[in-house]
Amino acid sequence: MNRVITFVAATLLASTATLLAQRSDTPKKTPEAVIRAADADSPKSTYTPKRLPDGQPDISGDWSSATYTPLERPAELKDKAFFTPEEAAAYAQRRLDGLYAQAPDNIHYDDAIWQSEKTPKGLNGLRTSLVVDPSDGRIPAARPEAQKRADTAAAERRKYPPTSILSRGLTERCITSINLTWSHDGAPLLPEGYNSNLRITQAPGYVVIETEMVHNARIIPLDGRPHIGTGVRQYIGDYRGRWEGTTLVIENTNFTDKTPFRGSTAALKVTERITLIDADTLLYRATVEDPNTWDRPWTIEYPIVRTLEPMYEYACHEGNYGVGNILRAAAKEQDATK
Repeated sequence: MNRVITFVAATLLASTATLLAQRSDTPKKTPEAVIRAADADSPKSTYTPKRLPDGQPDISGDWSSATYTPLERPAELKDKAFFTPEEAAAYAQRRLDGLYAQAPDNIHYDDAIWQSEKTPKGLNGLRTSLVVDPSDGRIPAARPEAQKRADTAAAERRKYPPTSILSRGLTERCITSINLTWSHDGAPLLPEGYNSNLRITQAPGYVVIETEMVHNARIIPLDGRPHIGTGVRQYIGDYRGRWEGTTLVIENTNFTDKTPFRGSTAALKVTERITLIDADTLLYRATVEDPNTWDRPWTIEYPIVRTLEPMYEYACHEGNYGVGNILRAAAKEQDATK
């Protein structure tokens, strides 16, 4: 009961703060952007992590992947793979300033509140993109058939009447967001605009990675078992892990084409590597391949930093009541046109 009262009080306080911030004529002061884990761009290989009783390197804990570093290198940066520290600070500050420059009459949420984290947000390093291969920092162009598949899927969805639940996407229905609206659910793991927090829990023979956005939990066995049969396809894929020295290697296959990543198919394969490079920094690297979508694999890399902030439940309210309201409104609209 006390937890409910505390939650309600916190919600009311947050709502009041948002309204006051939007109604106030006093400009909100923009905090200073930070560069976190800048040394992760050239990680030291001499760090020796602690080990758990079963021998696993200890990567457990709460982590934040929040960053303003773009997935792909902006066109204006061309061949510039790294910022200088001064350029990085200025780039991150411009992104942060944008949140605090929201017009007072903007009736959307207060961006400076809901897109900010207690853990300082800025750039996780000096790279100008998360994509590190190809060297231009861009995801390879998809094959023409990838766009055709996306167009066909959209057309199929439009065949359902607006009063049918099947007219709504998987994210809106709170089934999963993997590869769809929210990139933090994976695969690969990508930072999100907010709630870019994750928790790693280890047990003998397993590693579990929970993401705050949108509440997916990857249960990764380490015992060498084979992947499930190719006839079985899952929204979040099928994870298998192993340790190579102090690096956790995760191979994810058996995706379904119902959760495409940038036009991918069920042939999608994602290989992730997670290495603790110092006590408070994980280096995350993932290679994405699908011969039906891209002519070559591509790779992202970025550091994830330890945080002392707790991870909260991301409750997907749209699936609780929003979808029902959408379908009821569609039914009333249909009745009105008869």
